[in-house]
Amino acid sequence: MEDAPPLTADQPPSAPPPSQPDPPEAAPATTRPRRRGRTTLLIACAAVLGVVAGVCTGYLVQADRDPDPLPPLAAQTMAQAGGAAPQAYAATGDRRTRTDGDLRKLLVRRPAGTQEADSVQGWRDLYGYAKDYREPDYMFRELSTASFRRAAVTAWKKGRSSAKVHLIQFRDAEKLGSRDFLSGQQGYMSESKWAGNDGEPIPGSSKGRVWVFDHPHTEPGYLPLYEARALATRGDIVMDIWLYDTRPIPKKSAMDLAKKQLERL
Repeated sequence: MEDAPPLTADQPPSAPPPSQPDPPEAAPATTRPRRRGRTTLLIACAAVLGVVAGVCTGYLVQADRDPDPLPPLAAQTMAQAGGAAPQAYAATGDRRTRTDGDLRKLLVRRPAGTQEADSVQGWRDLYGYAKDYREPDYMFRELSTASFRRAAVTAWKKGRSSAKVHLIQFRDAEKLGSRDFLSGQQGYMSESKWAGNDGEPIPGSSKGRVWVFDHPHTEPGYLPLYEARALATRGDIVMDIWLYDTRPIPKKSAMDLAKKQLERL
């Protein structure tokens, strides 16, 4: 075998064999998701604006239209009963309206032929009314407890006879002070030092009674004094009537006066 000739300086070495190109880079296993947040928000806003525009348009269309008439009712109308037309309710028919006004106007009128006792006419406050009793201090406390509101008094005289009429009004809110006062005054009338009998009921009242005293009040040097009393209540007002005379008082006279005063309440 022949030896290969030796290389000389002028002869370049043989070029190496061409290398293989690098293999292409492998693609990633998954693709990156596409962002949709902004697009979705724009679509939602457009939908809302579309709904609002539709509502406004519908409202404007309806506002320009005339309202549709309602269908007639199927129920038959009731025929009004014959007779006079009903009258308007008058305030004078309301008892509370009258009793909350001037209480003096509800006092019974002075009988013809009598003289007015000027010293006891008109209003009475709590202290002034309590003074009419034999024990004013006790009555002041009793009236205060019963929620005394006001009182009106009238009186007249004729010869040696006289009469005094009281209307006492209470504040019957938390309790019925008028009924308590009436019960307290009636409770002692049957005692011997007072009327001495149970009295007679007043027609048209629930607990009203008239007493004609069995015996006159006597004092040395004075004529005997005969007495009668009527007590009744209507609403929050107590009627208290006293009659005095130097002669016996007929029960009918006391009863008639009590009826007239009660009718005015």
